[in-house]
Amino acid sequence: MTLHLVDSKRPDPWRPSQKHRELMVSVYYSVTRTAGRPAAPYMLPGAADHFDTVTANGCLGLGLPTGRIDWAGTVTHMTQGAPAAAPGRRGLPVVLYSPGLGTRTWGTTLAADLARHGYAVVTIDNTYESPEVQFPNGTLATMVPPGDPDSFVRKALTVRVTDTRFVLDRLQSLTSRHHQDADGHRLPEGLAGALNLSEVGMFGHSMGGTTAALAMDADRRIGAGIDFDGNLTNLDGTLMPVAPHGLDQPFLLIGKDGDTDTGPGWKAFREHTPGWNRQLTLRGSEHASFTDAEALLPQLRLSPAAQAAALGTIEPNTAIRTNDAYVAAYFDHWLRGRSGRLLENPSPEYPAMAFVN
Repeated sequence: MTLHLVDSKRPDPWRPSQKHRELMVSVYYSVTRTAGRPAAPYMLPGAADHFDTVTANGCLGLGLPTGRIDWAGTVTHMTQGAPAAAPGRRGLPVVLYSPGLGTRTWGTTLAADLARHGYAVVTIDNTYESPEVQFPNGTLATMVPPGDPDSFVRKALTVRVTDTRFVLDRLQSLTSRHHQDADGHRLPEGLAGALNLSEVGMFGHSMGGTTAALAMDADRRIGAGIDFDGNLTNLDGTLMPVAPHGLDQPFLLIGKDGDTDTGPGWKAFREHTPGWNRQLTLRGSEHASFTDAEALLPQLRLSPAAQAAALGTIEPNTAIRTNDAYVAAYFDHWLRGRSGRLLENPSPEYPAMAFVN
């Protein structure tokens, strides 16, 4: 389910001439039946064109052949607006997803798998900081010129935290009083009453992982978080606000293999976090290994060198399977009270995941 949300109390921080902040989010959940429902597109046409010509290589540095990939025609295993499956007694815990320097669709693989495990997953685009966000009327909002990188990242993270809190507020109103988004769309049958907003988690990749930590620090409604390879150090070398004092809620750090610039911030965060925390490394991975790149790039028949530059040496299915397992196990433990054994020690079933002391 795609939702168009408007914050009428806040002008857009990137475009002050726009009186209201507008966001696009998607909600993933398990369904009872799909007959007669349209398939969900991976990207809308305008966003897909911009992703192909600008984002894939200019922002994400993936080295893909421009003009040869039909991102809008990419097939998903989801349908739109289908009735929600009956939840368990405690409803569907809600997990938010914040992308890196990409769009919310670039985390579809993890979001869909987590929904399969009984969560409602809400993926968020941050308008004018995300490279491309397409609205229902066809309007395409693209990234503002970043200017000074350090200032841009600091502002972007501040805006992301505010966006995240607003999305949580709107989810609450959508399930209680106001059942429509800005375009009059209602939550699908069975979903409004199924969301358990007393059990909320958050995960993200790169700057989205950083956002998860900062949003948890700012909003006690978020009770558990995961950072996939997102820095907790500013570009000027100073620590981000959460690193010097940490969190008293559980937090999981999962990083790429080899050299990384996450070290100082992650080290300080772990030293100062009184709550549960772990640091893991996905062996053989690269920064993009925690995104849909692992599912999509191997289908493009890139040269071995080009694929390894983007994804590392880990076998793609192993990366996907391992990431899915640890994300589900983490939220199952902290939001549902299930066994957390996978989080305590290395597992022979997932040898690609290494524990960092």
